[in-house]
Amino acid sequence: MTPTPRTFSHIGLSVPDLDRAVAFYRDVLGFYVIMEPTQITEDDSDIGQMCSDVFGEGWGKIRIAHLATADRIGFELFEFEGHHAPDNNLDYRQHGMFHFAIQDPNLEDLLAKIVAAGGKQRMPVREYFPDEKPYRMVYVEDPFGIVFELYSHSYELTYSGGAYT
Repeated sequence: MTPTPRTFSHIGLSVPDLDRAVAFYRDVLGFYVIMEPTQITEDDSDIGQMCSDVFGEGWGKIRIAHLATADRIGFELFEFEGHHAPDNNLDYRQHGMFHFAIQDPNLEDLLAKIVAAGGKQRMPVREYFPDEKPYRMVYVEDPFGIVFELYSHSYELTYSGGAYT
């Protein structure tokens, strides 16, 4: 029996400056702030214990904020003590997540806002299927080096019909 597709709840990102990251994702991408930046300390509280379960002992303190997209996907931002960006911010050969995607029909305007806010455009805007569909995409970075994609149309519409065949 094929399992029922699940819904996506949220993603957690580690950032070097929580306040700047909240401002970027709120003001540039339009995400809703559902929990303002909050400090969590390693202690015996429920949240302190949960973080110790995940991070192990000795994590000290973190700052965390919660945002949400228009389609109710959560964006959890973490600022850890001693945070540092890797030398190669797109180590695509390493296991784990290397990007997420945001959808906006006016991709070019959002791209300009991202660059104006200190982000980077990693490639030219490309059309997936120029002779068949008016769908565009581009890889970008936020001001902290986190790589993500912009899509002009939904994931399902972009890849339906065999996409690469």
